[in-house]
Amino acid sequence: MNSYVAKASTIDRKWYVVDAEGKTLGRLASEIASVLRGKNKPTYTPFLDCGDYVIVVNADKITVTGKKLDQKIYRTHSKYVGSMKETTLKDLKAKKPEKVIENAVKGMLPHGPLGRQMYKKLFVYAGPEHKHQAQQPVELTF
Repeated sequence: MNSYVAKASTIDRKWYVVDAEGKTLGRLASEIASVLRGKNKPTYTPFLDCGDYVIVVNADKITVTGKKLDQKIYRTHSKYVGSMKETTLKDLKAKKPEKVIENAVKGMLPHGPLGRQMYKKLFVYAGPEHKHQAQQPVELTF
């Protein structure tokens, strides 16, 4: 009895659209990360990028529970002394709502070359419009 292992040349990729309006940030991000990894397919192989392309629209209408809007802090550091910058979820959502979902999904993917390759298949838009109509994406619901 042999186990099936997918090959990079036989992977079939699809395009999906996810509407983030009214969805909770963490729950949506974990489902998107699962689709990007390919865990929803029977041909999932841990060391290959078997996932599909995901387009997220209405990123500015995402919700969070509790006091996360004021208490969740995003930190960036350029490695220079005193260069750490902090911003709250409320501020980041107001300025760049796409970045909120991108950060959440990126943290749920593998941290290495394979995860960076998977992350490139994620497209997030603040409004209801996207520019991937030519790929004929299918609506994905969770």
